[in-house]
Formats: sequence, structure tokens, C-alpha cells
Amino acid sequence: MGFYNQHIPEAISMADRVVILTMRPAKIKNIYDIKFTTKDRTPLKSREAPEFRYYFNSIWKELDVHVI
Repeated sequence: MGFYNQHIPEAISMADRVVILTMRPAKIKNIYDIKFTTKDRTPLKSREAPEFRYYFNSIWKELDVHVI
């Protein structure tokens, strides 16, 4: 099952995989397998995990062509 989401923190904290698409016509640009070291993973615990920042920054850089 999958769902479409434009909110990066929500996608990272709730998904097992985040797929980055290119602009139209959309093609898969990258796939992130989201893995946290936290036990009993919940959306709130995921946001506190050390890996969260890495995923957020990596995905943000792929989406915004103006980010250095």
C-alpha cells in the first residue's frame, strides 16, 4: 500500500520507503528505504531518532534545485 505526500517530515516518520519523483513526466529519481534504530517505532519517536535529520536533509536537497 502506498500514499502520496508532500510533507517531508510526515512521509519520513510514517513510511518504510520514500520515493522521489522528477518533474513531469514523472519518473523515479530516488528511493529511500527508511530505517530507524528506535524500538517501538511511532511517528513521534521517528522524528526524535538521529536518522531523521539525515533523511530530511537528503530528501530536501533532492526536491529543491536551489538548495546548495
